[in-house]
This record gives sequence, structure tokens and C-alpha cells, in this order.
Amino acid sequence: MAVLVSSHNRYYTSPSVPRLTDAFPRVPISNGFSKAFGGSNIQVINGSMATLALDKSSGSGLASVNKYHYGFFSAAIKLPAGLTSGVVVAFYLSNADVFPHNHDEIDIELLGHDKRNDWVIQTNVYANGSVNTGREEKFYLWFDPTQQQHQYSIIWNNHHIVFLVDNIPVREFQHSGSFFPSKPMSVYATIWDASQWATHGGKYPVNYRYAPFRVSFAEMEMSGCISNPTGTVTSCSKNTPSSLDPIEGPEFVKLSNQQISALGWARSKLMFYSYCKDTSRFKVMPPECK
Repeated sequence: MAVLVSSHNRYYTSPSVPRLTDAFPRVPISNGFSKAFGGSNIQVINGSMATLALDKSSGSGLASVNKYHYGFFSAAIKLPAGLTSGVVVAFYLSNADVFPHNHDEIDIELLGHDKRNDWVIQTNVYANGSVNTGREEKFYLWFDPTQQQHQYSIIWNNHHIVFLVDNIPVREFQHSGSFFPSKPMSVYATIWDASQWATHGGKYPVNYRYAPFRVSFAEMEMSGCISNPTGTVTSCSKNTPSSLDPIEGPEFVKLSNQQISALGWARSKLMFYSYCKDTSRFKVMPPECK
């Protein structure tokens, strides 16, 4: 379907790809998540959808009940409309609560924008507490994310990390060296004030005249190895409708030709920042950039 990318004023036809989000069971928010912060700004609807709000008093967030060591993670998200500079909606994995000095993190961050009202997606990877050397890449979206829910997904296994939007891969981060998240992580869904950096490096802060900013999360999927904090054994759930294995299944250890083609489409038409091209930040490029 041809859709308008408002920031470019161009029409694109998104590629056809396998719908991985149809292959995994959905986890009720009321069972799979707890309130992490801003509890008064969180509303859970029928156990399966949550509305999170940011106002002048607080942002809000959910954290998964379980921790995972590899898996497939996805959420259907509808973003706030209107002027949203400085607002960040995030769906991510992290273990900073357990490893504050050497944590891992895999981020999907949706950044509110200035008067153009365009949201962008930023992906990022941290490993072993390397918070000063994030691996950010930013993309425009090929749809209006405020009109309806769209699916944002992460594949994380020993082979690679893949970021997907509506099942289209936008980034693949290969496990090719020591920089790779390796410890169990929780899954988070949040909205918060990132005025200091989110929109044009902090040029446009959150304007609370337009608050509250509300985001909806639904169709949550978390399939993978559940970490057991009291022992060394992990439980890997593979009883999915199609018996797909997000850890070692052939559909997940590498991208198909169809997915590689879609990845090229997204990166050539929609990516506008990559750390691998930022010579002002890196005098010597990280090894994976080569």
C-alpha cells in the first residue's frame, strides 16, 4: 500500500514480508507486566491494553514480570498526536535494575518532534554498561503512527538483534564481537520527558500546554527463554502456534532473502542517522561498522 511519509512528502510502497507477529501468542498486560513508575498515569483496559500518560507530574511505565535471555518481543503502539517535542515513547529490554554499572539494553525509542509533528524511531544497543558509546540509528516512519496501532518488534538471540516495524526489518545488529547484550533482561513500555536530548538535541522541550500525552500499548508478545533468578536453569517457551523457535529456529538465526530486501528498502529510503557515519563522535569506528 502506498502511504505518505510526511517528513519527505513522498509516497512509498512498503515491501511484503513474513508476519512474524502472527506466529507468537499475545501476553495479557494484566498478567505479564507490573507498574514500574507513574502508576496513577497508567490505565489497563480489559487486561489486554494499557494507556500510559505523561503529564507535568510524571511519566509512566510498565515492566515485565519475567526476565528473558533471548526471544521475540513485540508491542502494538499508538502514539500521541499533536505537538510532541521532547516526548519519548519506549519499548525496550534492559537489566539496569540488576546490573547498574554494566547493564545491557536494546531500545526502540519513538521520539516526538517539532512543529512538523513527525515522530521518528531511534534504535539503540548497549552492552556491559557502555552508556557512553551507544549504537544509535534513526529512521522516518512510512505511516502516521498517531492514527492507529502499529507493531514494533525485537528479535534477540545469540546470532543477532533485529528491529522490526510492522514486521519490516529496519536494522540488524550482528553478534560479531564482544559488544553484544548477553545477560537476562526485563521488557519495558514507557512514556517520559526527554527534553534534554530527544528533539533536535534538546532544542525543543516538552510543551506541557498540550499535556497529557497518552500512548496505548496492546498485542504484547514475549516469547523466548525465561530466566530463573534462583537457579541456573532457564525455561524456553517454544509452544507457539507455528512451533517457531525465536532462539535457534531457522527463521530467526538469519534474515530471509525477502527480509534482506525489505531491510535494504528501509535503510535506503528512511534512515537519516547512523552512528557508523558519525565521525564527530567516533574517531575510530566501532568494529561492527566495518
